[in-house]
Amino acid sequence: MINVTLIGTGGMLPLPNRFLSSCLIEYNGKSILIDCGESTQVSLSKGKFSINKIETILITHFHADHVTGLPGLLLSIGNTGRTQPIHIIVPRGAGEIVNSLLVVCGYLPYEVRIFEIRENKPVQFKEIGLNITSIPLIHHINCLGYSFELFLKPHFLPEKAKQLNIPVHLWKFLHNGENVEFENNIITPEMVLGNKREPIKISYVTDTRPNEYINEIIRDSDLFICEGMYGNDEQYEDAVKKKHMLFSEAACIAKDSNVKELWLTHYSPSLKNPEEYIGIARNIFQNTVAGYDLMSKKIIKSE
Repeated sequence: MINVTLIGTGGMLPLPNRFLSSCLIEYNGKSILIDCGESTQVSLSKGKFSINKIETILITHFHADHVTGLPGLLLSIGNTGRTQPIHIIVPRGAGEIVNSLLVVCGYLPYEVRIFEIRENKPVQFKEIGLNITSIPLIHHINCLGYSFELFLKPHFLPEKAKQLNIPVHLWKFLHNGENVEFENNIITPEMVLGNKREPIKISYVTDTRPNEYINEIIRDSDLFICEGMYGNDEQYEDAVKKKHMLFSEAACIAKDSNVKELWLTHYSPSLKNPEEYIGIARNIFQNTVAGYDLMSKKIIKSE
C-alpha cells in the first residue's frame, strides 16, 4: 500500500488556509517529499506525519515557494535524533543553491547527499533505490517533474507457510525477501509469497507549460498530480507569460496520457475556490479532483 498526501496546494505565497505546494508519498515504511516551501513543516505537523521517515526530498526548481522551508525542515528532522542520510534530488545547477541553504542549518546529525540531474532530457534515476524518471519542464529556470514506479512486496501466503510447517517467527523474514533455514533446509521467499505485483505509477508536474516530455513520461500513471495555476480559460495569456498551466491544459494531458486519476494543485493566490472551475477540467477528463491541503489517498494494486 502507498499513501499519497498533498501537504500544500498553493503557488507563489502561503495563505491562511492554503500552504505552498508539496507532496508526501509514504512507501514501505519511509517517505518521499516533493518540494519544501515556506510552512511545509507546519502542514506536515498538522497532518501528524513523522518527518523522521523522510528519506528523499525531490525539488522541482529553486523558486522560493518551493525551497525556502528546506533549512527549517532539515533542522527539525535533526532534532528527532535522526542519523541516517537524507537524499535531495535537484535540477541542473541547483546543487550549489542547496549547499547555500544548508549554511544556515549549522550542524546536522546526519549527512545530506545531493544528487543533481544535469541532463535536459528524461533521466531514469535509480541511485537511491527508487525508480524515478525526471521530466524536463518549461519554466523560467531549470525545472523538473518526477514520475515514480513504486513496487510493492508480493502478498505473504500464510497457508503456504503452514503447509511447510515454517514457524511464525520466521514469516517476517521471508516476507522481507530473506532466505531462512529451517530443519536443515533453506526456505526461499518464493515458496511462501504470491505473484509479483504490478508497480504503482505516480507522476508529479508543476510550474510549466505543456510539453511532449510530460505526456510521454506520465503515460498510464495511476495518479497524475499536476499544477492548475488558473481555472479560467480566459487567463490563457497569463499562463503563457508566466509559464504555468490552466485546469483545461492539465486535463488534456491527463486524457491524452491515459492516466487513471488527476489531482490539481499549485493554485494562484487569486484562485480562491478551485472547485468553482473543476467542471472545465472534468468536461475534458472526468476523473479530475481539485486538490486541497492534506488531501490523502491510499493506492493499492492487486497481484
